[in-house]
Amino acid sequence: MEAQMALRDAEIFPSDRVLKDTLGDVYNVLESFLATITNEAYLLNIEWRYYNDGKAWLCKVQHKKKTILWLSVWEGFFKVSFFFTEKHLEAIAALDISEAIKTEFASSKAVGRLIPMIFNINNASQLVELLTVVRFKKTMK
Repeated sequence: MEAQMALRDAEIFPSDRVLKDTLGDVYNVLESFLATITNEAYLLNIEWRYYNDGKAWLCKVQHKKKTILWLSVWEGFFKVSFFFTEKHLEAIAALDISEAIKTEFASSKAVGRLIPMIFNINNASQLVELLTVVRFKKTMK
């Protein structure tokens, strides 16, 4: 069965309680991730907004005015999406992340000029690679 996207009601803001009810045990992983990327080492800002085009709440994570990633909540996991251009392919291939992620990224279909890199996160062990990509995206030109 295909996973269902959560947070579809425009009237219900994704508060900690709503996120905890939706994600269950995975909420602790999300909480840890958000606490890490908003601390002094990363200084990223998070903003939850309801988007009518996708009919769901999404979290946009930015550094100053630069969008670093998009986060969406699903049943049993949260999805983190990055978007890169072709000029970043080589640098991404050199990152200290698994070959599986690199291979999936290399075979991703571009959306316009942007190539998506998507992580489905359901346990804390996945955060190491996710944070590696966050740091890369934050510092890339």
